[in-house]
Amino acid sequence: MGFDTFLGNPQAVAALREMLRSGRLQGSFLFSGPEGVGKKTLATMVAKARVCERLKDDFCGECARCRKAEEMFAAAREDMARRREIKEAARRVEGLVYFDFQLIEPITRYILTEQIRQIRNVAYTRPFEFAQRIFIIDQAQWIHWQAVDLLLKVLEEPPETTTFILVCPNAFELRPTIRSRCLRIPFLPVDEPTILSLLARNKELPRAQSALAARLAAGSVARALSFDPREYELRRRPWVDFLDAVARPAPGSASLDWQQLSAAARTLAENREEFDQTLEIGYTLLRDLLQVLQGSVDAEVANLDLLPRLKAWASKLGWERLEQLKTGLDQAHRLQIRNVNPQLGFETLAMDLAAIPPANPHS
Repeated sequence: MGFDTFLGNPQAVAALREMLRSGRLQGSFLFSGPEGVGKKTLATMVAKARVCERLKDDFCGECARCRKAEEMFAAAREDMARRREIKEAARRVEGLVYFDFQLIEPITRYILTEQIRQIRNVAYTRPFEFAQRIFIIDQAQWIHWQAVDLLLKVLEEPPETTTFILVCPNAFELRPTIRSRCLRIPFLPVDEPTILSLLARNKELPRAQSALAARLAAGSVARALSFDPREYELRRRPWVDFLDAVARPAPGSASLDWQQLSAAARTLAENREEFDQTLEIGYTLLRDLLQVLQGSVDAEVANLDLLPRLKAWASKLGWERLEQLKTGLDQAHRLQIRNVNPQLGFETLAMDLAAIPPANPHS
């Protein structure tokens, strides 16, 4: 228990522990960095360390105050989950009650005005059980635009008894006036050896699948732990078929295998609800192909298990068709936003790729 259990980003942990040790915890923080690296987890740890009965710059997790803090965060999570299930949007913010330690997250797509108004109402009152109140605003980039000014007013005149921790992936998604009033704590991707060690302790995966999970996680502990190799390979299969067809003409023909391409395009487009994940896999494969052409293989390629095929595809596709593949993926993303059938985008991409002469592997 304690900060020693936190994985990665030792510079962030050290800076926060020094503030706790010296008693100079700032009034407003901004934790920014990649998804899944533990920003919200570290924020809750800071809250517990702020009130721990036994330690000054850490938390034991066992004393009455540490347990009470965890109870507050657990109650906040349960309340958020319950509110998201309410069908009437207007009723989701009815009866909001904030504890001394409170986790605020989007109830709908956004963190709503009433949620931020409740922060203002509570922040200037005396804490109920602790000497210090801590509000953690997760996914702060989704604060509704009508609520940003309300939050800004609190940050401009922060009460002495309240600390705000804003959590978001990209600090520049927030207004400059919000950023300027917070002490930024940057987070970096967790290094691959640490993730591999974590997978070895928590998931029973063969070595090859662990390596694949660690590489695809891109420094995200959450992604690594939730990685399902079978599900990923099923999602990736249509892309493999698509690239096979694009890179290899049909037997005895100089043209592409349109039957295979059409089937792959249809499969890629069939699940509209998970289309973002489909595109993400496509972009990952494209990035791998570009890395292979650049000669950066072992240290950069994510889909390590496909390395021989990646080399073959990259050799046959070449720079021009990979550039067209990038354009096609971008177009598929735009068509999705406009609610256009994505299968059309993939079939158009196949035709555009067919119009470009195959690369000469000896050139």
